[in-house]
Amino acid sequence: MGKADLHVHTRVSDGIATPEQVVDYAEHATDLDVIAVVDHEDVGGGLRAREHALRMGYMVEVIPGAEITTLQGHVVGLFIEETPASFRRIESTLEDIHALGGIATIPHPMSWLTRSVSERTLRRLALIPDRRYRADALEIYNPSPAGRQSASRAAVLNAHTLRLPTIGGSDAHHLAHIGTGWTRFAGRTGQELREAILAGSVSGEMSGYPSLRETGFVQVIVGLGWGYTATPRKLAKRAARR
Repeated sequence: MGKADLHVHTRVSDGIATPEQVVDYAEHATDLDVIAVVDHEDVGGGLRAREHALRMGYMVEVIPGAEITTLQGHVVGLFIEETPASFRRIESTLEDIHALGGIATIPHPMSWLTRSVSERTLRRLALIPDRRYRADALEIYNPSPAGRQSASRAAVLNAHTLRLPTIGGSDAHHLAHIGTGWTRFAGRTGQELREAILAGSVSGEMSGYPSLRETGFVQVIVGLGWGYTATPRKLAKRAARR
């Protein structure tokens, strides 16, 4: 069975490490087969990470993507090479991700600790017959505080109502957190992972984040600052280029 961490951030948005450092760590310090680099509002980190992995001849495969802020919360687009627009209705973002050939997942669902899709919105999306406007998977196994805060409630809702494939991702902003949440799938490659998600034959697992001492107090404080300003910084840069 393959092992994939489907939620990793880099310095391109609010992570501490560069895309290259993230890939080096995943290759040498974890047993992951696949990682998804999904910086806020920007596929650039994922594209850089994939290029580095290919250039170095690494075994770990990188999926480019982005975590997009919608009016109803965060959505992750996997297997995309363009960045969808931010701050639109969630249905528009889901449609864009699918039009780009991507897979759409809901990270840290129902959490009030970060911008998350609510139970009401998840129930509404589940009633839409057109799959272009629906998520492909639900990230239940996220060991971050935001993920843990709502995981059990989201799991119950999914089991009774949504019935989406469940995945895992670390939501890592520090190197030591990479691989603490993961998705199991048949195979070892990104393509096999993609097929498994669409077939609903994946499962999520997680451990726990390293201690504050292991991560580093200064790194955590810096990461919090980057996190609160990541989306405004991205949107300001995008506006300045127009």
